[in-house]
Amino acid sequence: MTALQQNDHRRDAAGLTYVYPVLSRRAGGVSVGINLNPNNACNWHCVYCQVPDLVRGSAPAIDVALLEHELRGFLDELVHGDYLARHLPEGQREVRDIAFSGNGEPTSARGFDEIVARVIAIRDAAGLAAVPLRLITNGSLIGRAGVQCGVARLGAAGGEVWFKVDAGKAADIERINGVALSPGKVSRSLARCAALAPTWVQTCLFAWDGEAPGDAQIEAYLACLEAAGMASLAGVLLYGVARPSMQPEAPRVTALSPQRLDAIAQRIKEKGLTVRVSP
Repeated sequence: MTALQQNDHRRDAAGLTYVYPVLSRRAGGVSVGINLNPNNACNWHCVYCQVPDLVRGSAPAIDVALLEHELRGFLDELVHGDYLARHLPEGQREVRDIAFSGNGEPTSARGFDEIVARVIAIRDAAGLAAVPLRLITNGSLIGRAGVQCGVARLGAAGGEVWFKVDAGKAADIERINGVALSPGKVSRSLARCAALAPTWVQTCLFAWDGEAPGDAQIEAYLACLEAAGMASLAGVLLYGVARPSMQPEAPRVTALSPQRLDAIAQRIKEKGLTVRVSP
């Protein structure tokens, strides 16, 4: 038996183009991933990204019929077949979510809103309506009408968004995520997303050249969340680097200790937010 591993999120694990399973530490079990960026293209360049051969760009044209075929077949295997028994030990054989994630920014796919609608229909037809849908996004395209429609559909179907915010200073955002972006725009985009669907902030923290984020950086990060409206957020998913970066900056990125992550989590909790930590 080849078991799924938390440190192995290969998108070709099931031999499919768009659909792949992972054992997700943040989801707490098996996540059925939908990769709308099989071309390894993203409009950001995060220094901790595990995607090999990452390039700047958008999702390619999606073969929606193939995506539907793969998702129907894979969900049928999970529900009626022995895939989980062959790949996971007892106690971990539970599908925790269906996640729009993958090798780039999923909302860059043309027709994103219609893709969301079709995935919802397939999930429900498979008898998995209780399994939440999740969108893992950098939030950069939330201003597009089609993306807003897709996020609203996802929220109405019991889903949620995991919205990336790694820093609260423009210089840190550019260093970490590879984009010139003001904290104010991040806050406004986060607030817009949270108005459409339940939204968790997902934050990756790490040491850069051996130096952990300082107090001023954490305060700027918290100010960014406060500007979005703390009460509108579901909470924060705080995680460290558990898998090696595949980017040129990899030697500069190292994991923080669990104790350091817990200390930062406590500062976030003091602002009234729920925090889940995944070292």
